[in-house]
Amino acid sequence: MSSRVSVRVEDRELTLSNLDKVLYPAAGFRKRDVIDYYRRVAPVLLPHLRGRAVTLIRFPDGVDSGSFFEKNVSRHAPDWVPTARLVSGADGSGSAVNHHVLIRDLPTLVWTANLAALELHVPQWTVGEDDSRNTPDLLVFDLDPGPPATIVECCRAAELLHERLRADGLRVYPKTSGAKGMQLYCPVRTEESDRTSAYAKELALRLAADHPDALLAKMSRAARTGKVFLDWSQNNTAKTTVAPYSLRARDQPTASTPITWDEVRSCRDPSDLRFTAEDVLRRVERDGDLLADLHTDPHPL
Repeated sequence: MSSRVSVRVEDRELTLSNLDKVLYPAAGFRKRDVIDYYRRVAPVLLPHLRGRAVTLIRFPDGVDSGSFFEKNVSRHAPDWVPTARLVSGADGSGSAVNHHVLIRDLPTLVWTANLAALELHVPQWTVGEDDSRNTPDLLVFDLDPGPPATIVECCRAAELLHERLRADGLRVYPKTSGAKGMQLYCPVRTEESDRTSAYAKELALRLAADHPDALLAKMSRAARTGKVFLDWSQNNTAKTTVAPYSLRARDQPTASTPITWDEVRSCRDPSDLRFTAEDVLRRVERDGDLLADLHTDPHPL
């Protein structure tokens, strides 16, 4: 029989269940620990979720027992959980209609954590009036290492990208993926929904051509060994990227963690940029949100 407990989160009453279920067996990290992490990290996480259609990746029986993507909000959702009705496809002309959850506040965040939604993924655009898609406000590069390359090689690639992006007047913010790679973000302003994708593709191809032994800009599994894939395609408006501070479904409860450029430059071992939930909370207490001004002063692209 599942255990249930009623709690009050701000102005909402929530029923939490199976709090002692172990979701990260190797770490003994339980559902109550997941909920507590999201509760504590909420002040820095919520600004990166607000206004964005969230895709949940749920692991109801833990990271070793399968998962599923949830774009449509759970049919058991309380009526106060905000949603956005979005048609699928990059330009909203697909065949499916999804009611994505909008995580604006702590009660909604705790509600999703209770669903064992360990991972939170968001697009690089916000939802506009009448559930329309605004044009992208973020440019992203997802740096994915092909073994035996690691996040160390991603850091060297990030330095090269940083130089090119800054030359174009863009501010660049790094974060770990919480898995094996990292992402770079730039706040941008554009009137065209496909402009960020076109720009990122052009830059990635140019950089890969200049460094063919280390970088790759085309999805080719056979050519991935030992190279860093500069995944520009995350800018496609139909795609999502793991949100800053989201947990990841690894053996340990690691999280996607904002980092400094000093940390990028000094990284020499994968362990240098591997952060668990507790590590992230300590960093936030010490440094605040390293992405605090990510959504301000966007550069025209």
